[in-house]
Amino acid sequence: MKKRMITGVFVLGIFICMLDTTIMNVSLPNIGLHLDVGLDKLSWALNIYIILFAALTIPLTRLAEFFGMSKVFLLGAIVFGIGSIISAFAGTLMPLLLGRAIQSIGAGLVFPLAMTLAIRIVADRDRTHMIAILGVTQGLAAALGPTIGGVVTQYMGWRWIFLINVPIIVLMISMGLVYLPLRQDIQNRQSIDLSGAIFSTIFLSTLSLVLMQGRVLGWHNWLTYLCPIVSLLSFIFFIMIERVSINPMVPLQLFKNRAFALSAIIIVFSNLFLVATTVILPNYFTNVAGMDTLQASFLIAPISFSVFIFAPIAGFAKSHISVRWLISSGFLMMAVGYLWLGTNALQSVWQVIIAAILIGSGYGMITGPILVIAAGTLLGKLLTASQSVTGVLRQVGIMLAVALFVTGLYSGLTQAQRHANSYAQEQVNDLHLPKQDAAEMIQKVQTKMKASVFRPTATQGLPTKVATAISRIEKETTAQYRHAFEKLYLIAIPFMLLLVIMSLFLTDKSDGV
Repeated sequence: MKKRMITGVFVLGIFICMLDTTIMNVSLPNIGLHLDVGLDKLSWALNIYIILFAALTIPLTRLAEFFGMSKVFLLGAIVFGIGSIISAFAGTLMPLLLGRAIQSIGAGLVFPLAMTLAIRIVADRDRTHMIAILGVTQGLAAALGPTIGGVVTQYMGWRWIFLINVPIIVLMISMGLVYLPLRQDIQNRQSIDLSGAIFSTIFLSTLSLVLMQGRVLGWHNWLTYLCPIVSLLSFIFFIMIERVSINPMVPLQLFKNRAFALSAIIIVFSNLFLVATTVILPNYFTNVAGMDTLQASFLIAPISFSVFIFAPIAGFAKSHISVRWLISSGFLMMAVGYLWLGTNALQSVWQVIIAAILIGSGYGMITGPILVIAAGTLLGKLLTASQSVTGVLRQVGIMLAVALFVTGLYSGLTQAQRHANSYAQEQVNDLHLPKQDAAEMIQKVQTKMKASVFRPTATQGLPTKVATAISRIEKETTAQYRHAFEKLYLIAIPFMLLLVIMSLFLTDKSDGV
C-alpha cells in the first residue's frame, strides 16, 4: 500500500510537469485578449517554461542528490505551486512570465527526481513495469495538455489552467510528508561539477533561445547570430569538462550504450512530431477554420485518447513483441497520420479525427517502451543521470517542434498571403470598378488576411458580381492557408520514415556500459 501511494505522488509530479509544457497552446489567444498582449510577446510565457525546464533539469538534479532527493522533491513541488499561483493571478505579462519561470524551476526539480525515486523503490524485476508507467504518464500528459487547456479556458477561464495545479500540489505534499522516507533520505555528498553545470545551462539556454525566438528576434538580429556561437562553444567546453570530471554532470559513458543513444534520438523526434501536431492543428482550427477554443480542443482530444489506450498496451506488449517492431510501427502510423493531414484531411472534421487517432496511437506505441529501452539495466549514478537526460531530451523535442513548425508555418502563411493577394487583385480588376473603390476593396481584403482569425465576409446586400468576387477571393485565401499547413505535414514524412528504419536497430539489451 505504501509503495503504491509513493508511486502515486511521483506519477502526479510527472503529470503536472509535462502537462504544463503544452496546456497553454490553445489558450494563448484568450490570455492575450485579457492581458492585452500580442501573441509574439505572449509566446514567451510558453517558451520560458520549456527553456528553463530543459536548461536547469540536470544541474538541479545534482543539487538534489547532494541535499537529499525526497526533501528536494517536495521543495520542487512547493516552488511549482507558487509559480502556478503567481501565473494564475497575473494582471500583466511580466508577472505571468515570472510565474512561469518559477514553475519551470519547480519542474526541473520534480520531474527527474520523480523518475529516479520511483524506479528506485521497486525491485529490479519490477523496474520495467515502473518505467513503462512513468513513460505513459509523460506522453499522456503532453498529449492531454491542449485539450485540458482548451476545456478549462472555455468553461472556467484561462487562470484555471494554472490554478488546477494547486490542489494536485497540496495532495502531493500531503502524501509525500506521510509516505516519503524524509528522515532516511537519499543523499550523495560528493562534489558538484559546478563548471559542467554552468556550461550545460548556457548551452541549453542559448540553444533554446535561438530555436524558439529566432523568428521573433529576426534571423539577421545580432542576438540570433550570437546564440548559436555561444551554444556551440559552451557544448564543446561542457564535453571537455565532463571527460575529466571526477563526478560529471552527465556521465558520457551513457552514450556508449547503443540502446540509450538510439533511444535518445527517438525520444527527441517522437516528442517533436507529437507536439508539432498539438501546436499546429489548434492554430488551424481557430485561425483559419473559425472554430472556438473548445471545438479546437475537442478535435485534439483523439490524440490524447489514443495515447492513453496504446501507450500502456505497447509498454506491456514489449515482453511479447520485439521493441524494434513496436516503435517502427509507431513511427509508421504517425507518418500515415501526417500524410492524411497533408492531403485532404483538414477539409473534413472526421478525417482530422482519424488522422489524430493514427498520430496518437503511433506515439503511444513509441512512448510506452522507449524509456524502458533507454534505462536498460542502468543502476546508481547512470540511472539517475539517464532520467535527467531523457527529461531534457523531451524538452528539446518540444523546442524543436515549436521552432521548426511555427517558423515553417509563418513562412508558408506569408507565401500564401502573396498568392491570395495576387488572386484578389485579378478578381478586383475583372470587376472594372472605379480606382478608388477597387483600392478600398483590396485594402479590406488585405486587412482581413492579416487578421489573427480569418472570418468570411457577410456579402448580403452587395451587388452580385462583387459578392461573387469576395466569395472567390476568400475561398482561395482559405485554400492557400490550408496548403501552408498541409506542406508542413508532408515535409515531415521522409524524416518519420527514416526513424522507422532507425528503430529497427534498437535492442532490448543494454550494451557498452
